[in-house]
Amino acid sequence: MVHESVKARALVPEQPSGPVIGKVVGRGAADEHHERRYLVVDGIDGRSHYLDIGTTQQSLPTGATVRLDPKQVDIRASDRTIVSVAAASGGRYDVDLHLKHDPTATQDFAEAHVRRLEAIRRATGKPERHPSGTWIIAPDHLDTVLAYEQGKQRAEPYRVEVLSPVPVEKLVHVHAETWLDRELSAPAKSELAPTGYGGEVRKALDLRRQWLIEQGLASGQGDDVAYRRNLLRVLREREVRAVAGQLSGELGLRFVEAKPNLPIEGTFKRSLDLTSGKYALIEKARDFTLVPWRPELEKYVGRNVSGLMRESGSISWSLGRSRGPSIGI
Repeated sequence: MVHESVKARALVPEQPSGPVIGKVVGRGAADEHHERRYLVVDGIDGRSHYLDIGTTQQSLPTGATVRLDPKQVDIRASDRTIVSVAAASGGRYDVDLHLKHDPTATQDFAEAHVRRLEAIRRATGKPERHPSGTWIIAPDHLDTVLAYEQGKQRAEPYRVEVLSPVPVEKLVHVHAETWLDRELSAPAKSELAPTGYGGEVRKALDLRRQWLIEQGLASGQGDDVAYRRNLLRVLREREVRAVAGQLSGELGLRFVEAKPNLPIEGTFKRSLDLTSGKYALIEKARDFTLVPWRPELEKYVGRNVSGLMRESGSISWSLGRSRGPSIGI
């Protein structure tokens, strides 16, 4: 009997020009060395897609709804800035030369360019860095950057987003923000095939629409339905409050909801995977709060963090430093 991964490797992977959205129905090794992975996605377009997703280690469970966007190979603005600073500095680049070249730049901004150079050098062996910390930027530096980005694109060809880790039919009566709600309230709807997974999603959307009407979060009939302007926020808050109620008993702490224009301070304890998205648990001596998680926070588990929530709901964090520019996330 031929193993499924062997049969999958006999297929020619697609190279889609646009996003692929659908349900994961198969996965496995895409090469004999098990270094690359494949996905078989039952698309909302009514087609089955076989995709080589490279070396990504992201968890993509069978039955999950995913979106895969092909990554583009681009030279960043920071790469061109490095070349510009070096051209004005005899082919050299470092933080001091950057700040001299552009007095409006901050120390943190310039140091981000250094981290970019370090990542490129680890992967390609170029550019050269002197023991003093000064970088020698060759005339063909942008060619080196392009080769670096092409290597990254080959390793992980897609930006993969899990739209729902569970089958869509399980989202119909959930008191949380779901992919179905984002689809229903979006100005531009995804094109759904009448059969296959497209048909399953159509049915789930119809049932979710009716549930929202019953909950007083929408009004109307058929396709002529108006949704509350703050629908997604209301659904997120419902789930956060329910989870916070459970955590309050476990932690013995009072839950305090994060409010716009008020500081967020405390110890980042851990992240929580909710239906509405990933959240960070921030604890203080007598209370705790839950705020949207960002990857940058993971380096600060067990450490004190501070930030400020904007009116939009996004948070400007000050991480690992007492002064200087903040990180908007």
